[in-house]
Amino acid sequence: MMPELRSVRLGVGSVVALLALTTVGASAETVKGTIATRVRPGATAAMPVVYAERLDGPTPSRPGSFAVTQKGKAFSPRVLAVPLGSSVSFPNEDPIFHNVFSLSLPQPFDLGLYRAGAAKTRTFTDAAAYFVFCNIHPQMAAFLVVAPSPWVATAGPGGVWTLDLPPGRYRITALSERASPTTVDVTVRAGGAEAPPLSLDESVAVTTPHLNKFGKPYPKSAYADK
Repeated sequence: MMPELRSVRLGVGSVVALLALTTVGASAETVKGTIATRVRPGATAAMPVVYAERLDGPTPSRPGSFAVTQKGKAFSPRVLAVPLGSSVSFPNEDPIFHNVFSLSLPQPFDLGLYRAGAAKTRTFTDAAAYFVFCNIHPQMAAFLVVAPSPWVATAGPGGVWTLDLPPGRYRITALSERASPTTVDVTVRAGGAEAPPLSLDESVAVTTPHLNKFGKPYPKSAYADK
């Protein structure tokens, strides 16, 4: 079961993975914050991600190269956030074929069928949140956020997060695969800063089986192939 698919386009003031990227600029201060996630009774919160955009100047561009591995009929990492313009490789380390795809706008993609040992790469030029699947194995799912910022991180236990930011004014955005983005503003000075708490609401997320790359339900035989 997967969350109801929705297109989340991320622009200045509105998204976003699995790691904190190297801070752009020589001088950086540590900014700390927390994210509280509301969930349905008995549910576990999805991994949240945060990123920062400057309010008093341009947010720098710093694309990079990343990888999401297919192994054990699963994506690793399952959640990844990258700066705008980055390339993501999808190597197949299983002894079987996979077909990575996403129907998410504004940049849906289909990497086609490829065998063990092969890898295909996609460059993302639109900031948005992308739900990534395999057209053969419906249990394979990943959440990829292309952020309009190089300052991005995932929250740790208890929703605690940190970002290293040069002094200035910033808008901090948090989101998860089951919650829409929320934001707070923070001013970073020498010695660091603590951002106001952020809240995500996953209690209203609707979980439905996702569709294959043709926009149709997977055959029952695909769910039997675990």
